[in-house]
Amino acid sequence: MANLYSKLDDVFVEHANDDCLRLTDGGVWRYQDLREMVARMSQVLRERKVTPGERVVVQVEKSAENLALYLATLCVGGIYVPLNTGYTAAELDYFVEDAAPRLFVGGSARADVDSVTLSPDGTGTLIDALPEGVPAMAVEARASDDLAAILYTSGTTGRSKGAMLSHGNLASNAHSLCEAWGWRRDDVLLHALPIFHVHGLFIASHCALLNGTPMLWLSKFDPEQVQRVLAEATVMMGVPTFYTRLLADETFPRTSLDHIRVFICGSAPLTEVVFKQWEHRTGHRILERYGMSETIINTTNPLDGERVPGTVGFGLPGLELRIADESGQALPAGQVGTIEVRGPSVFGGYWRMPEKTAEEIRDNGYFITGDLGMLDDDGRLSIVGRSKDLVITGGYNVYPKEVEGVIDNMPAVSESAVIGVAHPDFGEGVVAVVVPAAGKVSLAEVTAVMDGQLARFKHPKAVINVDALPRNTMGKVQKKLLRDTYADLLSNV
Repeated sequence: MANLYSKLDDVFVEHANDDCLRLTDGGVWRYQDLREMVARMSQVLRERKVTPGERVVVQVEKSAENLALYLATLCVGGIYVPLNTGYTAAELDYFVEDAAPRLFVGGSARADVDSVTLSPDGTGTLIDALPEGVPAMAVEARASDDLAAILYTSGTTGRSKGAMLSHGNLASNAHSLCEAWGWRRDDVLLHALPIFHVHGLFIASHCALLNGTPMLWLSKFDPEQVQRVLAEATVMMGVPTFYTRLLADETFPRTSLDHIRVFICGSAPLTEVVFKQWEHRTGHRILERYGMSETIINTTNPLDGERVPGTVGFGLPGLELRIADESGQALPAGQVGTIEVRGPSVFGGYWRMPEKTAEEIRDNGYFITGDLGMLDDDGRLSIVGRSKDLVITGGYNVYPKEVEGVIDNMPAVSESAVIGVAHPDFGEGVVAVVVPAAGKVSLAEVTAVMDGQLARFKHPKAVINVDALPRNTMGKVQKKLLRDTYADLLSNV
């Protein structure tokens, strides 16, 4: 059977009495407890007529019950549709209309669709509806290409797109990651990520669940709490913000981290500065990887081998990765182009958007990621930015990450974001938005550092000082918001 839950259920039975979720309140769910909750929730879903192929839209805060709901949806053959808890009511209306779910699970019920509620404390009408006993586990048969989940992209431009992921997509990527990261029987995962996103729901959770190992289940990332529980962990997965916030605490680390097997980072670019600071402070080199909603994980730095700062490693086994020009012709090592991938973890298309699917998946199966990258002679990938973030000034291409790398190395700068805004002579001008370490950073200071390192056309024409860069919930800098905010900055130069 290709239903991913059937593979997980075999593990849950084998490790029935082992810890699965260690909660912040001191409670523990064994794998048997999780399995029983899945069985009970599956019965509720069936009573609500969630049959194979029906969508379950979920907008709830992270909890053990939330994880069980995801697994129960897989079990009955439904399609799980997690939504960011930060979405507004107006945004939620769009997702419900587009996904056309059989059931909506939220903090409050809706009038336009069958609904149940689920709260972070494990209460709600979904919990009230659970059967008293534990029904026999009945897993619906699914084929490898049957849909398991729809993940809506952030929608920073245009309508949000629902990436359709199959049972086969999820299973193949999870097994590849367990192998690439050398998952061990004695591993304990520190899980402080949200589970409405591919990072926390699939990448992190699946590795632990497939191996029957415990997760330290934190409702959110809190530096103090993470410091306390790190002593129990062997693996931590996070976004760059996790690492920068821990480094901001001068007392970190308060205890030895020799027991940690690997720190993994993704969902947004990790700066070389943070990579080096982390190594200096902890003795660990962060393992950076590269993925996206449509493909889960594409590349990873090696578990054993050189982890080069500023790069995202090599393609996972079974994944074909290339750098291509606009026509889809592969480019040689050393040239910048669009990253394209093909393989068993690549999604089948966008929900109800056949035209968009045709635009972004080539006839030969390669998915056009929209990220710009370059391969070295060994096949190691470096990402230089998003194609939509590319700055074209005076006919020359400027890749923001290259400029950011120089600025971020300035002692006076904590972090930076480079954008392009309209310029009357050059079409676009380079603008650096910086978070200063102290005081203010001037254009003259930035220019002085860049002289001799980068060509003049890559130099910023303005420097904006801000207290913090705008980020989404996964830590990605919202460059579109910056471009909109400073759109007229260079209009009168």
